[in-house]
Amino acid sequence: MQAKAVARTVRIAPRKARLVIDLIRGKEVGEAFAILRHTPKAASPIIEKVLKSAVANAEHNYDMDVNNLVITQAYVDEGPTLKRFRPRAMGRASAINKRTSHITIVVSEKKEG
Repeated sequence: MQAKAVARTVRIAPRKARLVIDLIRGKEVGEAFAILRHTPKAASPIIEKVLKSAVANAEHNYDMDVNNLVITQAYVDEGPTLKRFRPRAMGRASAINKRTSHITIVVSEKKEG
């Protein structure tokens, strides 16, 4: 049984969020929370919130044991890009792409044995 949580259109670049998500993939939930709390990246609190949601979904919807959960899948996909312009010299403009992310975390119960 798997429980998942998805945060859509989060205003952080996928490249930056992937650095943090790679740290917790495959870890137990308690260990993942500890890693996220001690990682000084902007994506850490966002990913921690998604992980909390996945754990709550597992507990509430599927009656899983919170102490026995492990992160089976964690990935960041690219969301819609907000396109902005910055004025430059001599009447020119350069593009600024404000990228967004879709963050997905799937948790399931650890196999006994």
